[in-house]
Amino acid sequence: MTNSRTFLALIATSLIPMAMSAADWPEWGRDNQRNMYSATRNLPSSFDVGKFKKGTEEVDLTTTKKIRWVAKLGSSTYGNPTVADGRVFVGTNNETPRDEKFKGDYSMVYCFDEKTAEFLWQLAVPKLGAGKVSDWEFLGICSSPTVDDDRVYIITSRCEVMCLDVKGLANGNQGFQGEAQYVAGPGNPPIEVGPKDADILWVYDMREELGVFPHNVASSAVLVLGDRVYATTSNGQDWSHLNIPSPQSPTLVCLDKHTGAYLGEEMSGISERIMHCNWSTPASGSVNGKKAVIFGAGDGRLYAFDPKPVALEDDPEIKKLPELWQYNMVPERYFEHKYPGADGPSEIIATPVIYKGRAYVAIGQDPEHGEGVGNLVCVDLNQKGKVPRDKAVWTFDKIHRTISTISIDPETGLLFAADYSGYVYCLDAETGELHWKYDMKAHIWGSTLVADGKVYIGDEDGDLVILPAKKDFDPEQDEPLFETMFPGPIYSSPIVANGVLYIGTMTHLYAIDGTK
Repeated sequence: MTNSRTFLALIATSLIPMAMSAADWPEWGRDNQRNMYSATRNLPSSFDVGKFKKGTEEVDLTTTKKIRWVAKLGSSTYGNPTVADGRVFVGTNNETPRDEKFKGDYSMVYCFDEKTAEFLWQLAVPKLGAGKVSDWEFLGICSSPTVDDDRVYIITSRCEVMCLDVKGLANGNQGFQGEAQYVAGPGNPPIEVGPKDADILWVYDMREELGVFPHNVASSAVLVLGDRVYATTSNGQDWSHLNIPSPQSPTLVCLDKHTGAYLGEEMSGISERIMHCNWSTPASGSVNGKKAVIFGAGDGRLYAFDPKPVALEDDPEIKKLPELWQYNMVPERYFEHKYPGADGPSEIIATPVIYKGRAYVAIGQDPEHGEGVGNLVCVDLNQKGKVPRDKAVWTFDKIHRTISTISIDPETGLLFAADYSGYVYCLDAETGELHWKYDMKAHIWGSTLVADGKVYIGDEDGDLVILPAKKDFDPEQDEPLFETMFPGPIYSSPIVANGVLYIGTMTHLYAIDGTK
């Protein structure tokens, strides 16, 4: 669940219709520690994705095996689905319109019924019109929705933090009343909205309020802690990859989750050191006995921030998130060797995973910039100030550049990581010792999922591989548990909710039921 609760609170909330199942996957990484792990058993070890009906993009379910349903998305889907309270939320684009009133290039969020894939509602987000530099054409919503009780939070392609009603407009229009104008776009005639459209509760425009310059697209998922929302701003370089238009703008902002009001921001100078952009999703852990926000930044450093904003003495209207510590994840030798172009230093795009008082994350770059050297780091959370490079618990520099988040199996202590070059690694989470390395032979954008003694991972060729989650697997001699090809690239990550495995391709979302 999104927030831990006591036994008594669980009993109380179980009586409320909106309470989420403990087996839901309501946010990126399942909970705010972001570990791509599920304790679910009896997940499928094999399945058949079936064939399209002739002349269509509709999957013929009679040709599938263990597939509960398949939902048609747009043509570009990068963000992960989330599942909560009987609903599935996923970001995509508008290349397969669900409603004729939305024509052309929109970024979309779809909401489906978890059991049947019935289309419930959609959010249509007009493009900024800035092109590839800030809102890449036909890219769609890349943010993984975060569900908290009866609200869902996203970051739109317009660089906004947005709060929606999980039921859409079907139960009336609450909060923000300007949906008709919003979906039409500034300066256009309003578009009439109805029960199949999203109910926007509030919108916070990071470009307008913070002076942010999003690079390519605004992405990542928000972190909800108590009554606050923490969001990555996607502040970055301009088209030249040489200039930073907004070096004083924050890379992390804190908002009131009920109203969207500004509460605070990081002031660690990250934007002045941006290597490309800021797309990493914040996580939460405990630092020296107190709750903290753990953030992988666009300057290649891992940060811990106090989640409670503090007003500046000379300008009380501006509040900062106090920095607890920072760790520079880019080894000095990467700068010393002056690696050119794609081989140069990288920021953090992957999400930090919090496990047993440590943070695990690797550096990487926008896949548009190609492959390069990487570094996977394990850092003890109980630090202060600037942490020396040699004070990491362990580092693993044999990994290539990656945008993937790691997964750790708490039953075995094994860590699984993927890199953009197409390799999947199995390491000891305690020591960083490498057990094996598997070659997918294609670029990997998504993250590993470990569950039921298996590791699930997809690649941009559309291959989905299931590997055994054990250290004595030998990729040179042993075969994967299962391998299949989907009819489209897989850029998102597998998730599990209520016993069902979800795999998203660029164009379809598959719900795979091991009990079928």
